[in-house]
Amino acid sequence: MSLDLDDRQRAMLQEMGVRVWLPQAAAPVVLPAAQAVMQPARMAAKPVVASAPEKTASHARITAAETPSALHLRPEGIDGMDWPALQQAVSGCQACKLCADRKNTVFGVGQATTEPRAAPRADWLVVGEAPGENEDRTGEPFVGQAGQLLDNMLKAIGLDRRNKVYIANVIKCRPPGNRNPEPQEVAQCEPYLRRQIELLQPKIILAMGRFAVNSLLQATLPDVHKLPLGKLRGQVHSYQSAGRNVPVIATYHPAYLLRNLPEKAKAWADLCLALDLMRQEAPQNRPAS
Repeated sequence: MSLDLDDRQRAMLQEMGVRVWLPQAAAPVVLPAAQAVMQPARMAAKPVVASAPEKTASHARITAAETPSALHLRPEGIDGMDWPALQQAVSGCQACKLCADRKNTVFGVGQATTEPRAAPRADWLVVGEAPGENEDRTGEPFVGQAGQLLDNMLKAIGLDRRNKVYIANVIKCRPPGNRNPEPQEVAQCEPYLRRQIELLQPKIILAMGRFAVNSLLQATLPDVHKLPLGKLRGQVHSYQSAGRNVPVIATYHPAYLLRNLPEKAKAWADLCLALDLMRQEAPQNRPAS
C-alpha cells in the first residue's frame, strides 16, 4: 500500500506519536568490469541491482565496525566535571553516530541557579528516554504533546518544570526517525546522566519509559531488562549516587500514555506514590550500604 503524505500530514502524525516509515528506492549498483566479465553471457546485458535490505544491512555492518574507533571522542573525566563543563561536553559530544544528524543536543531543563558553576536545585528529577523531533529542534526535553502531558502531570501535584524539578533524558541526541536508542548509544550517553544526578542530588527520581528505567536500575536490579515495565511500577526502587540511595519510581512515558489513554490512571498512581515519599521525607538521605 502506498502512502502519499504531505508535510502537514507528517507533522500531525508526529505530534500524535505515530511513526511513519517509507522505504527508499534502492540505487542500482553496477558490478566492476572485471567482475562483469565473469558473469554468464545471458546476464551480461542486465546490470546487477542490490536490493534495499541488502544495502541497509551492509551499511549497518560498516557502522558497527566503525563505532569502537569513535569511543575516544567522548571527553575524559566526566565524573569530575562541574555543571558548565558537563553542558559543554554534551554539546560537543561526537562519541556515537547520533551526532551526525542532530540539530541540537538536549541536555535538560529545570530551575535556574544563581551560582555560576553550580547545578540547578532540584528535589525531583524526571528522566525520559531520548529526544524527538521537537526536542531536537528546540534543545529542550519533553516538548510537543508529550511535554504538555508531562507539564499537566507535574502541575497536578503542585510542580512545574522550572521549580524544584529537573528534566533530562538518557540519550542527549535524537535517534533518526525517533527509533529506539541502540545499546552502544545508551552506553555512550549514560556517564553524562550519572554525572547530572551526582551534581543535582535529587531527593527522588521519576523514571519515565523503558530505557530510563533500564539505565537507572541496572546496577541494583541486574535483570531489569527482562521485566515488563508494568511489573516494575507501583513500588520504590533505588539508585545509588555519591553515597546516597535515591528512591526511583518507574512509570510510563507520556508519549506511551497518549497512545494508551487507560494507562493514565496507573501513571497518576505512580505520581501519588512519589508524592507520598516526598511528604514522608523518605530514606533518600541515608548513606548507601
